[in-house]
Amino acid sequence: MKKSILMLTLLALVLSLFAGCGTSAPKEHDYSEWTTSDGGNWDVPQEPQEDGYSQSESYLTISENLAKSTTLESTLTFSLKVDTAAYSNVRRYIESGNLPPHDAVRTEELINYFKYDGEMSFSSDDPLAIYAEVGPSPFNAARYMAFIRVKSVDIDKSELPSSNFTFLIDTSGSMDSYDRLPLLKQAFELFVDTLTENDRVSIVTYAGSSEVILDGATGDDKQRIMSAIENLRAGGSTAGADGINTAYALAEKNFIEGGNNRVLLATDGDFNVGVSTTGELAELVAEKRGNGVYMSILGFGTGNIRDDIMETLSKEGNGNYSYIRDLHDAQKVLVDELSANLFTIADDVKAQIEFNPQNVQSYRLIGYENRQLSNEDFADDKKDAGEIGVGTDVIMMFELELYRTELDNSEKYAQENTVVPDFADELFEIRLRYKNPGEDSSNLITQPVFFDDISENGSDDFRFACSVAAFGHLLRKSQYVDSLTLDDIKSLAENSLGQDREGYRQEFLRLLEQYDRLVR
Repeated sequence: MKKSILMLTLLALVLSLFAGCGTSAPKEHDYSEWTTSDGGNWDVPQEPQEDGYSQSESYLTISENLAKSTTLESTLTFSLKVDTAAYSNVRRYIESGNLPPHDAVRTEELINYFKYDGEMSFSSDDPLAIYAEVGPSPFNAARYMAFIRVKSVDIDKSELPSSNFTFLIDTSGSMDSYDRLPLLKQAFELFVDTLTENDRVSIVTYAGSSEVILDGATGDDKQRIMSAIENLRAGGSTAGADGINTAYALAEKNFIEGGNNRVLLATDGDFNVGVSTTGELAELVAEKRGNGVYMSILGFGTGNIRDDIMETLSKEGNGNYSYIRDLHDAQKVLVDELSANLFTIADDVKAQIEFNPQNVQSYRLIGYENRQLSNEDFADDKKDAGEIGVGTDVIMMFELELYRTELDNSEKYAQENTVVPDFADELFEIRLRYKNPGEDSSNLITQPVFFDDISENGSDDFRFACSVAAFGHLLRKSQYVDSLTLDDIKSLAENSLGQDREGYRQEFLRLLEQYDRLVR
């Protein structure tokens, strides 16, 4: 009897401890003294989030874009690049019953996760086409939303160049869980099935050091490639820089002239040996990008994701960043959208928008906070920018406040502070610069947008993009959400599903329902 009472007492004590863990408020930390070798904020950890995950997940800080007056600054320049990791990562949080940290929500990546349906008109000379429309803003009835779609030309897979892929696979101890190395093996099996005899595959692994597992196997030798991948085991520390150096050396050794040469880094981003800070790794990869080898990042795992490192490496490596949470993501990234993610058609793509201060009082760029450039960078062909793949959609969105006033600082729309009559009906001009792969000089595309491009309701693409942008604002608890509700966002999405051949827009509706249950 005494023994039973003692056991019950111990059980009650344990339960009380667990209950306390679930209700205690997170500690407050002062990170004001954190600095890095490059003077930036690469490695500043985020404030604790009530997300149920380990605090070792880290994200680059995002300071939300604010509305800008066109009388003070009428022109904005930024790098165009399509990453989609943030959407898959946000989905991971919500589906597991948690809210994502604010800095995990990169709104442009949520928008660019989806395909858009409208027909595009390409010129014979440019691989990029522009479409724009303006409609009502979901955030403020007195404002408008500009929807700008940049589409790259699609190419049949049979016409794509041969590829030299170097798989750089993290086999450190942190990859030893079901959603890391085991999932990686399944994802790569899907990818290997797409290879042909004209492709070359090498495999480099890294843990405490790097090791070459496969060197230049032909793409049709699938059994050999998959056998090498299946035999991988996780364990040890993470000497990522050593692996990066080895992978680039191997990619250069097997380089295909006129082909697609790319390193695919698969990791949770947890670099902890040697060169390991985000700034140091960025410098390392930036040194490599001039050799014609691109780097794409495939992120895996939960709990200790170094999203900040993976986002930065993809940027500096002239590649893109996708997060693989499950085989659904693997199928989308490595099979369905293989060409868009792994075959570059335009290098150093920059966007510049000049607003007509006669007609636009203020503007606010949606997302792209970590992609902005100085206006002088637009025409500087030495300035690195983003890469766009074959058949890719890139969406830019601006919230606009319209009015008529005198001009004072516009480059295009003013001459001695008077309206240039030819441009009086223009709202803004879109400018793109891009380089053909392997070339040093950029090409320019321009397209003006007029009052006549304003519509009462907007297309399905417009409204759906607005719903995704609004959800990003809601997740980030943006100051611009105002009276917008989740029901408003649901209604906007439900009425703009379009063709939705792959079902991703329907998936978005399900995500909204899961979020609704989570926050109610």
